[in-house]
Amino acid sequence: MTAAGIGSGGPAGARAPVSSAKLMSMSDAVSRYVHDGDVVVIEGFTHLICFAAAHEIIRQRRRDLTLCRLTPDLIYDQMIAAGCAKKLIFSWAGNPGVGSLFALRRAVEKGIPHKLEIEEYSHYGLMARFAAGAAKLPFWPLRNYRGSDLPDVNRQIRTVICPYTGEELATVPAINPDVAIIHAQRADAGGDAQIWGLYGVQKEAAFAAKRVILVVEEIVSEAIIRADPNRTLIPGIIVDAVVHEPWGAHPSYAQGYYDRDNDFYVAWENISKEEAGLQAWLDEFVFGVADRNEYLLKLGPAVRERLNAEDQVCEGVNYGF
Repeated sequence: MTAAGIGSGGPAGARAPVSSAKLMSMSDAVSRYVHDGDVVVIEGFTHLICFAAAHEIIRQRRRDLTLCRLTPDLIYDQMIAAGCAKKLIFSWAGNPGVGSLFALRRAVEKGIPHKLEIEEYSHYGLMARFAAGAAKLPFWPLRNYRGSDLPDVNRQIRTVICPYTGEELATVPAINPDVAIIHAQRADAGGDAQIWGLYGVQKEAAFAAKRVILVVEEIVSEAIIRADPNRTLIPGIIVDAVVHEPWGAHPSYAQGYYDRDNDFYVAWENISKEEAGLQAWLDEFVFGVADRNEYLLKLGPAVRERLNAEDQVCEGVNYGF
């Protein structure tokens, strides 16, 4: 039995499946909910990073986006190289464990393909912006900029005097992105989404956003979701679109489905070092395919065989009264 199959029988007397009105293709979801000039966040901390959505945004040639993400690794390097971004809001930038993001550097240092504005925070500082946005608060207080020079280069980081202690605290403003794109392991057709494994700030980003596109490895019945409620991180009530896109996080990973493609992250160093090489990759693997299915066919079965997750199922939990 795979991890996704746990509880597939569902509880006795479960309600009928919800309407599938939110189910749509990635092409339709991006066309409907991602617009030129939007503030876009594609979250996932190493785990569950939705490259499939980024590739569709590139294919639809969205422009003047403000991209926001804690760690704008390869996914935003690709979007910047494709000319999608005018600004980057982030808290760490690089190819994890490998080196630089060369498209990001070319945009900032040389204005290629055009100049990119950057706004930098600590990890907690950017998480706090999402948390304030999710809570519908104007700002969030924190201590973690003491001794840092980030407030000198980012005027959005300010201070406030605590009304209870008189202590001076740093503050960051709320952010409410136009659209958040969240990848999860599974969801029902209404968008109730379950995630297990490594979390990032998916919940905070989703609740802060005006629109939410949910991308999942598997669509399951509402009975399965209700049988294991503690795994539900994103409630369907805030989700606008549900996209079924297996392997949509590659070269990132989806716990229980496929592993991180570390070889790809290492290879990206040479692919992206020169602008021509990166554009050739985009032409072949993004513009050169119609959708994720064609991308997977181009990757070939050997890559998927190498990355397929083996079963390691956790013991079930008794929710009985």
